[in-house]
Parts: sequence; C-alpha cells; structure tokens
Amino acid sequence: MANAQSTTTPPKATESKFHKFKVDLTIGYAIPPSTSTSAGDKIKAGATFVLEPHYRVADAVAIGLRIEGAALAYGNTSGSGTGSSGSANVSAIYSYCPSLDFYLMNGGFRPFIGGGAGIYNQGSVSVSGSSSGTSNTGYVSLGSKFGFFPRAGFEIGHLRLSAEYNVLGNDANGNSSSYAAFNIGFFFGGGRR
Repeated sequence: MANAQSTTTPPKATESKFHKFKVDLTIGYAIPPSTSTSAGDKIKAGATFVLEPHYRVADAVAIGLRIEGAALAYGNTSGSGTGSSGSANVSAIYSYCPSLDFYLMNGGFRPFIGGGAGIYNQGSVSVSGSSSGTSNTGYVSLGSKFGFFPRAGFEIGHLRLSAEYNVLGNDANGNSSSYAAFNIGFFFGGGRR
C-alpha cells in the first residue's frame, strides 16, 4: 500500500495574500471652497486625475506616491441689471505627495483609511468686474506650498473609490485653496496571489 501525498503546500500564515506592487489610476470630481457666504455663488466645480504607485509593506499597509492634477473653477455674482458685479477664479494644481493607506479588511471588499503630505504647485487666474464695465480687475498667482490630505475609501476587485480633503491654506490673494475630491478608478497589480 502506498500513501499519496499532496504536491502543493498551503500558504504559511505569515505569507502575503496580495501582490506587493500596484498602481492606482483614478479620475474624480473636485469641490473648491466657497468664495463667499452669499447666495451668489454660481459656479463651483473641478476635476482631478491621479496616478499613484504603491508598495505593500504588509497586506494591511501600503505606502505610495500620489501624483495628482486638479482643475478648479468657481465664481459669484451680486446685484442685477447694470449694477451687477461678479468674479471668477480658475486654478490648476498639481501635487507630489508620499501616501500611506491602512486596509481594514482582507476580503474581497477592502475599506481603507489613509492620507499623505507633500508639495502642491498652484497657478490661479482671477477676474472680477461689473456689468457697467467700470471696474475690471484681474490677477495671476503662481506658487508652491506644503499641504496634506486625509482620505477614506474602499477597493472591490480592481475598482477603487475614495474621498479626500486636500488642505492647502490660502493663496496669495487670501482665498482658500483647499478642496475636496471624490475619485473613482482602477488599480493594476496588487491583487490576490
């Protein structure tokens, strides 16, 4: 009588269940801060594009480098007729931020929390004026500043959804440069072994 033996060995408890490297590719909707507390805000929209390579230190911990581009626009109007006035601001922001994500579960549905900090480069164009054309002003500001972002989200399969808030402080004109972003996309690599 011969005893049959299995040729496959079960994974050890300490072995990783996921591949070490992954790359996130996401797009999103960005919400710039309100320019005033009045009801005159008319435009408030933006978009983000993110490329973020990660390395899994452990199944529950991934370090990465978030490279993000964001375009934000907002404006407001006040008054009506010939006495009306308004302003518009368009900003382009790109950032390079080391990041850290903590995964709360190791199943098919993987919620996570995390964040990062780094350098944000911003260029802004602002224009204001009135319908009578008496006071038209505009300015362009460029600059780099340190910022950070907390975030939360989940992955399911290779789909990734996240929400984050980028904290940047004020620009040269005293307006807040911070913005919220809601991202959706996919990741390549990093799946189950």
